[in-house]
Amino acid sequence: MRYLPLTDADRSAMLEKIGAPDVDALFVDVPEAARLSGPIEGLPMHASEMAVEKHMRQLSKKNLAAADAAFFLGAGAYRHHVPASVDHIIQRGEFLTAYTPYQPEIAQGTLQMLFEFQTQVARLYGCAVANASMYDGSTACWEAVAMAGRVTRKKRVVLSGALHPHYAEVVKTMAKFTEDEIAHARPALQAQPDNDGLIARIDDQTSCVVVQYPDILGRLPDLQQIADAAHERGALLIVVNTEPVALGAIKSPGEQGADIVVGEGQSIGVGLQFGGPYLGLFAVRDPKHVRQMPGRLCGETQDAEGKRGFVLTLSTREQHIRREKATSNICTNSGLCALAFSVHMTLLGEKGLRRLAMENHRLACHAADRLAKVPGVSVLNDSFFNEFTVRLGQDARKVVRKLADRGILGGVSLGRLYPDNEELADGLLVAVTETTTEEDIETLASALEEVLA
Repeated sequence: MRYLPLTDADRSAMLEKIGAPDVDALFVDVPEAARLSGPIEGLPMHASEMAVEKHMRQLSKKNLAAADAAFFLGAGAYRHHVPASVDHIIQRGEFLTAYTPYQPEIAQGTLQMLFEFQTQVARLYGCAVANASMYDGSTACWEAVAMAGRVTRKKRVVLSGALHPHYAEVVKTMAKFTEDEIAHARPALQAQPDNDGLIARIDDQTSCVVVQYPDILGRLPDLQQIADAAHERGALLIVVNTEPVALGAIKSPGEQGADIVVGEGQSIGVGLQFGGPYLGLFAVRDPKHVRQMPGRLCGETQDAEGKRGFVLTLSTREQHIRREKATSNICTNSGLCALAFSVHMTLLGEKGLRRLAMENHRLACHAADRLAKVPGVSVLNDSFFNEFTVRLGQDARKVVRKLADRGILGGVSLGRLYPDNEELADGLLVAVTETTTEEDIETLASALEEVLA
């Protein structure tokens, strides 16, 4: 088999060359107590390739796949329809170039795609400049926090209580190395975001305020109010968006005063993929902040013959020459996912994105109205896009499990996202996209009536 290429003769020749009597002699520096004396208990012995494939297929059948169930999961990863043409186009030879397009003469396809991707993200977010993508939404969020510290020269970060808890944890983890002070609040199950409470935590030492839009409960905060309060104290407003399709229906963060807008681009062109790889988006409203941005930026130019061309204009991270003094040491982007995003966005166009967004919202409204009729269920939100929170009056984690046993992926329990907060235990986050049918909604409602009875 190609991944086990050595024969006994090969091993003997190698041992003879290095002067070792046997393979065990290579491990003499490892304490004997730490060495395995035989096969690992509980781990099956090696098998043929066909036998392993058969075994893995049997294991995969235990999964409840998104396409095989009434699907209402969201909380940062959304099931949308991705046209087959997206996968076909991203495999074209023009895009199969070097990972980092430092040599523009052989990477024009990749560079042009990234240039157009940046334009699409900037317009979507209502910003002046976007970079060529980042690893994912949560790390983009941290990079925005770090950038705000560089711009304002302050060390206090105010996080909204309605920021996705995974994003908040990434920020807290990275802040341990930069000694930033993180001011975080507990989320509250109420119809409207607590803007006044958030604004009250902003002081003169605050570098940035981080707000999610729509937030983790599906609500739509007033960003302009928060932006005005932050700017008054010399802080930047960072807005996190985990559902870019929403921006086909609601006002962009940049139009509402956001200084840095980041988010997860998975919804457009990228499937759920068991949690990754995903796509980080990053944009700034003021061009003067471009050199403080992480990642790479591609630009348009002309060659010696006056023909249009594309180049890697800025690589602000500079980790390859400055390291600890670099603007950022982020060492990757998500080029293939960015390409899929750009292709899907191009196929949709502005009108297509708006129609897609309105269909998401229509179905979500229908779902909220139907679930509100289920005894014991109350809808929390006054406003939402395609995701909203319901209260069940009992532990939502147990309800989700009972729904899954019925072949329904009924949503994300807030108890799973906030295991240490019992006040949120009866909350269920329900996401509805264009892939959800009205029959799926009725199936969920009927099952909830049974489970909650």
